[in-house]
Amino acid sequence: MSKKTAAYHLPGLFEFYEFYKEFLPLFKNHGQWFYDWCEIGSIYGAPADCLWGGGRAGFGEAYADEVMELMNEFGISARLTFSNSLLKEEHLSDKKCNSLCKKLSEREGNGVIVHSDLLASFLRREYPNLYLVSSTTKVLTDFEELRAELKREEFRFVVPDFRLNKSFEKLSTLSDAEKNKTEFLANECCYFGCKDRKACYEAVSRMNLSLPTDHKCAAPDAEGGYRFSKAIKNPGFISVSDIQEKYLPLGFNNFKIEGRSLGSALLLEFLLYYMVRPEYQINVREELYLDNTLDLF
Repeated sequence: MSKKTAAYHLPGLFEFYEFYKEFLPLFKNHGQWFYDWCEIGSIYGAPADCLWGGGRAGFGEAYADEVMELMNEFGISARLTFSNSLLKEEHLSDKKCNSLCKKLSEREGNGVIVHSDLLASFLRREYPNLYLVSSTTKVLTDFEELRAELKREEFRFVVPDFRLNKSFEKLSTLSDAEKNKTEFLANECCYFGCKDRKACYEAVSRMNLSLPTDHKCAAPDAEGGYRFSKAIKNPGFISVSDIQEKYLPLGFNNFKIEGRSLGSALLLEFLLYYMVRPEYQINVREELYLDNTLDLF
């Protein structure tokens, strides 16, 4: 992949399977509608009720065979989001999560997003074909902690906390190899001054393990939920012009789009913004809006 090409890592491997069944053929067959400087680096997610999940509660219902058939057809890397931070040895034998890893490991180029070092070691031993991504749920806000994480050989990619997104002076000191491993969370809506981000992620980990939690987000406007209009105003937001004018020239290529729990209508807005030329956004909208098999809302 060219240094001038951005790789987007998109949400909803299972959650938005029906959406991607319609969107991916458009991306393949109507290249003129899309920016020629971006590609799909991967699609990530997890089905519902996965013990190893942690970043967001999974709601995907698509069968693994169907999902993998679609990813294979379009040559896209599939990633499992298994970022639970509270895993113990007894959780590693979970049949559902192991079955999914086995399915993805049948093809080269698929990966797993992880938080737990225990799980990372297990996956390296049992499923060596799967590459590992260090999850943003580690909340790496200290640059030296990020640098240390990037030096860990077991990870192909590392997703820092979004509050390091604009630390260009420090980011520019990374080596080319470290820049290639850095994957920025582009469209985070979370309060920039939040001090409870780790606690929020841990609460989701507890939910996936059926453990009690009483965590409540105390951020301003938290009751409003995710709003793309609010995310665009976030100091850590990475715009299309930022990618073209700042990140790509510096040698950074990988950008994660969050949103696997937000619904397919918002996902469409993300893809239109980040991938589709403005003059052709109506074409993509019409193709998807007029598809009677797809419920965007």
